[in-house]
Amino acid sequence: MGRANPTGKSFEIPKRLVYEAWKKVRANDGAPGVDRVSITMFESHERDLLYKLWNRMSAGSYMPSPVRAVEIPKDHGAGVRVLGVPITADRVAQTAAAMLLEERLEPIFHSDSYGYRPGRSAHDALAVTRRRCWAKDWVLDLDMRLLRKGRRRRGGRRWWHRVVCRDSGWERRAGPGTCGCRRSRLCGPDFGSLRRFGAGSGRA
Repeated sequence: MGRANPTGKSFEIPKRLVYEAWKKVRANDGAPGVDRVSITMFESHERDLLYKLWNRMSAGSYMPSPVRAVEIPKDHGAGVRVLGVPITADRVAQTAAAMLLEERLEPIFHSDSYGYRPGRSAHDALAVTRRRCWAKDWVLDLDMRLLRKGRRRRGGRRWWHRVVCRDSGWERRAGPGTCGCRRSRLCGPDFGSLRRFGAGSGRA
């Protein structure tokens, strides 16, 4: 699954994986991206659009679109936070990549890893921290910039690597109402952690 296929497509991506990803995206609903294609509109052409997406991902020619920049107020009212809303097709591609990565990497993640993982949240991490504060008198501080530097390194590629971090240069061409951030559930601390487990070198 997801490996190079010399006899056909560039990557073996099961159609079922893309369809299951679409079912999750459809269930979550959400706002449309820069193309203004809503979940309902996508669903009306589901068969053709999913095949087109699967074909491009399998051929290695898939390219994500710019995201739509949406400003939301911060929790404490101090300014706004800019979120990037991807188009529906990109959400399906990202979800398919997330499903594959979670299946392979969840078993090897550290038990103290909570960020961007299914069934875990920051509240769980805080609960564990409170308990340990009574038992330990030391703490480790990690600079996330070190992980970001690690992401710039490029090793062997897999199709999911193209979905979440391909260097396309479209960020510089993004127009009004868009931003260069391809932020998604995959572009967080857990993606940086893939380097530690060898996913970036093609061993995942």
